[in-house]
Amino acid sequence: MRGTRRTRWCMAGVMAATALIATPAARAEERIDGRLTELVNPFIGSRNEGNTFPGAAVPFGMVQLSPDTGHSTGYDYTQNRIRGFSLVHLSGVGCRIGGDLPVLPTTGDVTRTDYAQYAAAYSHDDEEASPGYYRVGLGSGIRAELTATARTGVQRYTFPATQQANVLLNAAQALHKPVSSKVEILDDRTVRTEITGHGFCRDTGPYTVHTITRFSRPFTAYGTWAGRTVTPGARTGPGGAYLRFDTTRDRTVEATIALSYVDARGAAANLRAEGGRSFDAVRRRAREQWERRLSAVRVRGGTQALRRTFYSSLYRAYLAPNVGGDADGRYFGWDRRVHRARGFTYYQNWSLWDTYRTQAQLLALLAPREARDMARSVIAVDEDGGWLPKWGYGPVETNIMTGDPVTPFLTTAYHSGLLKGFEERAYRALRKNADGVPPAAYPGVGREANAEYIAKGFAPYVKGRPYAKAGDSDYHYGASVTLEYALADAMLAQMARGLGHHEDAARYAARSRAYRNVFDPATGFFRARDASGAFAGPPDPARGTGFHEGTAWQYQWLVPQDVPGMTALIGGARAAEARLDSFFAYDRLLADPERTAREVWVHGDPYAYYNAAVYNPMNEPDLVAPYTYLSTGHPWKTTDVVHAALTLFTDSPDGLTGNDDLGTMSAWHVLSAIGLFPVQPGYGTWGLTTPVFDRADLTLDRRYWPRGRLTVTAPGTSRTDRYVQAVRTDGTPHGRTYLTTGALRSLGSLAFTVGPRPSRWGTSPEAAPPVLR
Repeated sequence: MRGTRRTRWCMAGVMAATALIATPAARAEERIDGRLTELVNPFIGSRNEGNTFPGAAVPFGMVQLSPDTGHSTGYDYTQNRIRGFSLVHLSGVGCRIGGDLPVLPTTGDVTRTDYAQYAAAYSHDDEEASPGYYRVGLGSGIRAELTATARTGVQRYTFPATQQANVLLNAAQALHKPVSSKVEILDDRTVRTEITGHGFCRDTGPYTVHTITRFSRPFTAYGTWAGRTVTPGARTGPGGAYLRFDTTRDRTVEATIALSYVDARGAAANLRAEGGRSFDAVRRRAREQWERRLSAVRVRGGTQALRRTFYSSLYRAYLAPNVGGDADGRYFGWDRRVHRARGFTYYQNWSLWDTYRTQAQLLALLAPREARDMARSVIAVDEDGGWLPKWGYGPVETNIMTGDPVTPFLTTAYHSGLLKGFEERAYRALRKNADGVPPAAYPGVGREANAEYIAKGFAPYVKGRPYAKAGDSDYHYGASVTLEYALADAMLAQMARGLGHHEDAARYAARSRAYRNVFDPATGFFRARDASGAFAGPPDPARGTGFHEGTAWQYQWLVPQDVPGMTALIGGARAAEARLDSFFAYDRLLADPERTAREVWVHGDPYAYYNAAVYNPMNEPDLVAPYTYLSTGHPWKTTDVVHAALTLFTDSPDGLTGNDDLGTMSAWHVLSAIGLFPVQPGYGTWGLTTPVFDRADLTLDRRYWPRGRLTVTAPGTSRTDRYVQAVRTDGTPHGRTYLTTGALRSLGSLAFTVGPRPSRWGTSPEAAPPVLR
């Protein structure tokens, strides 16, 4: 999560109550009872730096056609002018990227070429969105509609009656930093562009997108621009192009734009493969695709608002990663060469520091075919470029965030059965990543502090160390990096053991206990250590020195591989319990869970990661923290905390807890709401807690989940009756607070009995999630 902002969370409760009236939430033109797409509000997260987008996309599509209002990542609900509808957006990132080829319809003479100047006014009263569709009325009197296929964005513009109806294609401006651009008008219906840019949180290597735009009818005039100079009749230019239409009789203009990260030939091939259909046909197809995805989970019970927030989160969890290859299988690799994916779809955009904790597991459960191809794509990154990614955008490494997130991402795929036939290829890549550091010539940093970590048992915190490459540096966050490396080693040890690499398994298991090396007995918290081994920075655990986007209070729970070992360092189970209760403000939580969530946990700015000694539900390091109670013999407290945190998800533009980070926070919501959560990310351990719905029916892919279905029930679950009294798996009593992936794969039903008070269920030491040794 990146950026700066201020937020007014104290208003969120009021806004949640009025959300269905106050927001343009999916006012679709066609209403059909029972259609799950009607429950999705794409505007959730579009205010107060949730950084989502309301535009049109299909599940995991390469194209996300959406309005840009001037916000650094695209759309801000509080802004009232649209600069253009651009092709590429990422849901919930904190830094600018994408926004390529903003397109805007106008009327009259074309005299301005800066989209901040020719931006069109609009009102939320004349705006709607639903999965795969977006519509807005512009102040110019033009109606704009958007829909999409995987590799194309389709637009329909309805103009006033005029002989000067224009469509502007601005190749020179985007959310990122443009390096170069080129526009070519090929004939009286077709425009081609090539756009190269770079950026994200810090400048990264450039990437190029190629587009081809095909209009539904010939334009009557055209021109291009360079800088501020517009040249009517020109066919080429570096800035942009305008295409003019006569709408005195036919007021509608449609355009299909195809995208490729490979070359112009790829964009043309994508247009041939996915273009040629009417706007309405594409829109129907997009809605059908979303309906199939959403219907993988059907919930019963709860309020309409609760179901709407749930399905909106499920929708966002399916927006990324994104198709990266063309319709013919070609893709642009990390070695800057063109490759062809054979037997799988190539994906890109890897927010791994975020998604390894929740979204990877959700997709393995609900979209295993795509999740398998995503894992194969990550392996291809290594085989093409030489190393695994850390945070990849398109065909480039950004090095954003720290630690080793790719390891638990791929070991999750392994334990979910997604790597069959590719286990050893994945393991070789992971082993190289875990034991080495990429060379200076490679753009990625990998495990940047690995040499010291392996030699000394910790990653040193080196204040002010110059950045070796673009992005973040592991040396600036030695304490949290040590914890992240240790977590990754624990997960790799389990994969190594499963593949019969027992010496490696023992070595990685020993390294997984490195978290102990950054524990300071004097303070009772993890602390950064400098290169000499001395503890560094202020001893105050709320200061955050050496921790990435968090403090020692928040990172102390990031030892899911060995919670008993971590609690022993703190002083034992009773001391850990007291610290957990303090961390979650548990006494206040019991008295008023929603107010505690909004006024105690959320302390103003969600980007204020430091100077805090309480739970931060808006950022990734704390996602697993509520489930720590499962290991301390107090599972009902997990329910109390999780259900309070779930109230932060509302049906309003600011109804998201911070940046969504390519579906990470949304996946947390979905999994926690159905009562299954990956408490050991990278390993097949699913923690159990009370669902918020009476029933959830999951339709699963039989190739990966042999039963083909899973029904989770919790009759009568409510704010008052939220405590687990008993759990049954296929009718058999289940006393543990977790299920393994293997056990889950064989189940058809998971039944919770709930009541108004805590019970003894799950309180024995044997009920706790396992220690990974």
